[in-house]
Amino acid sequence: MPIESLIAEFLGGNIVFLLLAVFILLCIFLGVRIVPQSEKHVVERFGRLRAVLGPGINFIIPFLDKVRHKISILERQLPTASQDAITMDNVLVEVETSVFYRILEPEKTVYRIRDVDAAIATTVAGIVRAEIGKMELDEVQSNRSRLISEIKMLVEDAVDNWGIEVTRAEILDVNLDQATRDAMLQQLNAERARRAQVTEAEGKRRAVELAADAQLYAAKQEAEARRITADAEAYANEVVAKVIRENGVEAAQYEVALKQVDALRRIAEKGGTQTVVLPSSAIEAFGDAFKLFKGGKS
Repeated sequence: MPIESLIAEFLGGNIVFLLLAVFILLCIFLGVRIVPQSEKHVVERFGRLRAVLGPGINFIIPFLDKVRHKISILERQLPTASQDAITMDNVLVEVETSVFYRILEPEKTVYRIRDVDAAIATTVAGIVRAEIGKMELDEVQSNRSRLISEIKMLVEDAVDNWGIEVTRAEILDVNLDQATRDAMLQQLNAERARRAQVTEAEGKRRAVELAADAQLYAAKQEAEARRITADAEAYANEVVAKVIRENGVEAAQYEVALKQVDALRRIAEKGGTQTVVLPSSAIEAFGDAFKLFKGGKS
């Protein structure tokens, strides 16, 4: 056999072997897919959805299956958006919102919506306008957390068919025009003035109530003192009456004489230099008292 034929046969066999090796390597390269932890890959076969590859090593059929979309499953934040809304009390407000979401089912996101960010932003804007239109301005300011919860729930329902999970919705600010701000400031000042007047009036009313309570307490104490004095006098009269009933007229005369003596003693005890004039009846009263006193002792 000529040398040329041997060389040609050897080269032909090596080329076939090399081509076979290249084909096997190409099949391995095309058939083995390593998907990162933060991604999911959408595989198509002849233009139709074949599978969704999760993180790790995956195998597909070379030349038939092809990775068409590589979708990040990390949480995303939409750009801060501003939209005008009118409250139930006809106040124009500008609401700044921000939405966070992530893709859970890439096959729905890829085949059901073209621009997912724009779609979510439009949905949020419509929901915000609708919800704020149901509330007055004071409720928007004071119940922001409830409003955020309502918006998040409604957005989740709206984007459920897109394979998206809304993780958070935030209302960053509610801005008012200058005229509305001035009107609210005037209203706030008027409310503060009204509260101050109410507080002052309450203080005066409380002072009057306390003064009246003090007078009532003093009157009650005075009445109680008078009642005690009256009870004491009644008791004394009762004792005198009892003595009169038991001892006759002499006991009464003795009691009267003692009272006269006590009255004269109080006059004499007063300070100063004065002359005390005793009537003749007083002298007789001393004598009667002394006689009664002696009679009582005997």
